[in-house]
Amino acid sequence: MMSRVEKIQNKMKEQNIEAILITSPYNLRYASGFTGSTGLSVVTQTKAFFVTDFRYTEQASEQAVGFEVIQNTGPIYEEVKTIVEKEKISVLSFEKDFVTYATFDQIRDLLPCELNPSSGLLESLREIKDQDEIETIQQAIRITENAFEEILNFIKPGVTEIAVANKLDFLMREQGATSVSFDTIVASGKRSAMPHGVASDKVIEEGDMITIDFGCYYKGYVSDMTRTFSLGDPGEELKKIHQIVLDAQLKVNEAARPGITGKELDAIARDYITEKGYGDAFGHSTGHGIGLEVHENPGINFRNDKPLVEGNVITNEPGIYIPGLGGVRIEDDLVITKDGSRNLMNVTKELIQL
Repeated sequence: MMSRVEKIQNKMKEQNIEAILITSPYNLRYASGFTGSTGLSVVTQTKAFFVTDFRYTEQASEQAVGFEVIQNTGPIYEEVKTIVEKEKISVLSFEKDFVTYATFDQIRDLLPCELNPSSGLLESLREIKDQDEIETIQQAIRITENAFEEILNFIKPGVTEIAVANKLDFLMREQGATSVSFDTIVASGKRSAMPHGVASDKVIEEGDMITIDFGCYYKGYVSDMTRTFSLGDPGEELKKIHQIVLDAQLKVNEAARPGITGKELDAIARDYITEKGYGDAFGHSTGHGIGLEVHENPGINFRNDKPLVEGNVITNEPGIYIPGLGGVRIEDDLVITKDGSRNLMNVTKELIQL
């Protein structure tokens, strides 16, 4: 089986890239397996170097298999300069979406080579997950689903949104999560009309519709889940909206497969919600990729004409939001398989009334 370094080097040859400087912590982890907080890598078409300081050299030697580990005792880019000179690198590509202007200014003056801004080389490889990555994401999802099932027993009139978010964080960490994927969204009552209503000190009341959008990091990979439920009866319109969102979401799950584009998949949810009269109330994309980051490619949106392929892991999260009333979003994580897709989530999406 081809190593990740070899995959990167093959991609570099395809794109005629002589050498690349990897500084994004997500790309660095993908390429090397390194989980520390300080380091960078230079990969040429035939070699791979990993530079870090005294604190991490032993760890890097264990994790960054296939890399020559170099300890920097002075500024880290001095070691990059040494690599450039030793390997006679004439053009060094760098991650233009991650490198700051200040860093670019520094390395432009220091390095005796041409600098080439590059984008998407490692990210395109990261879009296709291997079996180990899928299993890690599946475990992150299990942790998330277990926390959701427990939180339903915690929610009652008088509990604040922030208390729910903090409890979810604790429940996930208790099962082995290292952190949350993003600031947990707990939006209740009229606040549920805010697509990204991060948990506030609002008190949850009888009759509230409650949207919880949350996830965790487990061994470097994320989960991302949304469920909308109610405390008591939320009223007929919100119950109707919940069913429309659920039906749209199920249609996307059914259609997800290799060959369909992100744009086409997005249109399935959007056209159905529009047909039901709520098109203007669905203002975000239907989904996105997940992996080492909570928002990766492929995008499930009107801009993405690229077909999905086996190994993509995507979210499916249509929603309807009515200011002054409330909102509904339902989200699953799917893996694209050889001839369709598999839902990595099992927790019910039907409307739960606590």
